[in-house]
Amino acid sequence: MKIKQYRTQFIQELSPFYDAYEAESFFYLILENKHKLRQIDLALNHELSFTEDDFMVWDSLLEELKKEVPIQYLLGKTSFYGLDFEVNENVLIPRPETEELVEWIIKENKIFDKTKKLKILDIGTGSGCIAVSLAKNLPNADVFAMDVSKKAIETAKKNAINNNVRVTFMYKNVLELELLKYEYDIIVSNPPYVRNLEKEEIKKNVLDYEPHLALFVDDNDALVFYRKIAALAQKSLLEKGQLYFEINQYLGKEMVDLLEKMNFKNIHLRKDIYDNDRMMKVNI
Repeated sequence: MKIKQYRTQFIQELSPFYDAYEAESFFYLILENKHKLRQIDLALNHELSFTEDDFMVWDSLLEELKKEVPIQYLLGKTSFYGLDFEVNENVLIPRPETEELVEWIIKENKIFDKTKKLKILDIGTGSGCIAVSLAKNLPNADVFAMDVSKKAIETAKKNAINNNVRVTFMYKNVLELELLKYEYDIIVSNPPYVRNLEKEEIKKNVLDYEPHLALFVDDNDALVFYRKIAALAQKSLLEKGQLYFEINQYLGKEMVDLLEKMNFKNIHLRKDIYDNDRMMKVNI
């Protein structure tokens, strides 16, 4: 069967689970990752075909997609801030909103590249997408990252190596810490922030396959990680130090109130590309 014909079949079989645009995007992602072929290659050569072994791989991927397994896990990688990252069931799949947080940090601190050595800590690093992206784009920074999951740290270490940056990783449970080991110019965190009451809003591909440890918090204490990290930041941020968070879109006001009560300065709440309250920056 020619690839063009299989494409039609592939999209049709996924139609009960995804819209046509998303199904088509999956097809071309697999085509590029497995065969190094782009959409333009198929458009220019309608006679391209698969081997029997190719069909077996594609059919296997198709069945997994029908179960709504994330395409990023099936391919074992994803793109984030222009870099390639290995992802698996031990880490969250990086989101575009988090790219916005990284962009904010880089823009605010690029000016210091040649004049000041920055020390940055990423708490709850997961795949390492924030830490690695900052290390790549702020070459005058010493970047540290911690996570409570050893398997997540193993993945993040691979991503640092693959992207040719140096990040110091630490296996720590931030909720058990009374003091951070070093002082930092910047602390950033995208901690668990989805309340159990919001599970009904979560898509099956996230709820069934991404690690709940990195996603959910108790409804009765939804800001537990933010409160703890902010308290640690008060002790460990250097003068004029910056604290950045990705936050639950429904808890922007609560986050502002929390940080005001803790006497942080210059509190900025920023919306993401979807017009949701998503990021915060404060100064010590």
